[in-house]
Amino acid sequence: MPTLETPPFYQKLSLSLLAIGLIMAGIYLGADIIVPLALAGLIAVLLRPVESWLMKMGMPKVVAITLAVLLAVLIVSAVGVLLSMQLADFSDELPKLKRNINEFYHDARRWIRREYSVTYRQQAEYLKNAQTKTLENFQGTETLGAVTGPLTTLILIPIYAFLLLYYRTMLLHFMVVLFAEEHKEKILEGLGQIKAIIQSYMVGLLLETAAVAVLNSIGLLILNVQYAVLLSIMAAILNLVPYIGGIVATVLAVLVTFISHPETDTVLGVVGVFIVVQFIDNNFLVPVIVGSKVKINALVSIVGVLVGGALAGLSGMFLSIPAIAMMKVVFDRVDNLKPWGILLGDQTPEQEKKALFKLVRRKKMIEEE
Repeated sequence: MPTLETPPFYQKLSLSLLAIGLIMAGIYLGADIIVPLALAGLIAVLLRPVESWLMKMGMPKVVAITLAVLLAVLIVSAVGVLLSMQLADFSDELPKLKRNINEFYHDARRWIRREYSVTYRQQAEYLKNAQTKTLENFQGTETLGAVTGPLTTLILIPIYAFLLLYYRTMLLHFMVVLFAEEHKEKILEGLGQIKAIIQSYMVGLLLETAAVAVLNSIGLLILNVQYAVLLSIMAAILNLVPYIGGIVATVLAVLVTFISHPETDTVLGVVGVFIVVQFIDNNFLVPVIVGSKVKINALVSIVGVLVGGALAGLSGMFLSIPAIAMMKVVFDRVDNLKPWGILLGDQTPEQEKKALFKLVRRKKMIEEE
């Protein structure tokens, strides 16, 4: 019987790149379907212990799943109501914001005219051109889709989560029979680890979000900043988007603070609070609460967040980290994909106490002798 030859490296690389390209194209073209389904999958895994506990209490499966999903909806709705109440109070301050922005606008125009010799008429022309381009970008049916899209997603996510929990065993059975019988044990082990990673990651993310909201609130309340709770909760939610959300939250907080406290020292104090909280979050909260659950290096995380944002917007940024974590679990269990698992991981050869680099240096010393 003839033996199968190992395909050359360039062939395997070409097939890998083709597969990556097809997957990315599928995500980009089908983001409206894939993103709600993926978010529902994360929520379903998070709600699985709640469903299991309710079933142990003697409730039927359908009732247990329904109550678990309703609990999640109520929690999200409570946060939304709290933010809405704060935003309603904030809307009363819009005239004051407009007045402060106008004062800042006139000061900026005078500074630009003095420093760069740009007349007021030239500045007005630049602003008019920028405004025209902005209005053109927001015109058309795409704007309506940008507004109705999130509403549709919010409706679909609870439905998807319910169905994923209800058909969980069927989906697991499908994943097992999809591969050969000899790989059954490895498949079950991988699925169990993926479930554990997602559950611990989501729980850790919720704990991190709550801790960031509390720390932001303490700092802003000490500064006596108006709408401290609103800014803290919004900043904590934006912080769910890795690396980029913290920057957006800081800019938003500065803009809102500028309404009632346009003083420079207060604005700088708000920036300082968010920088300190980000430092605590990145160096203490994330490594202890979240980082211990997902072993991914920072380089891959940043690139993954940017790729996820390019493919599916903010939802893609949020989903990028758990998606990469699941990919690493799969790569570590497939012999031909183990190098990619090493690339995604956060363990360097030195940390793993391997002699890879030592052997290279020793070989160079022998050649020099």
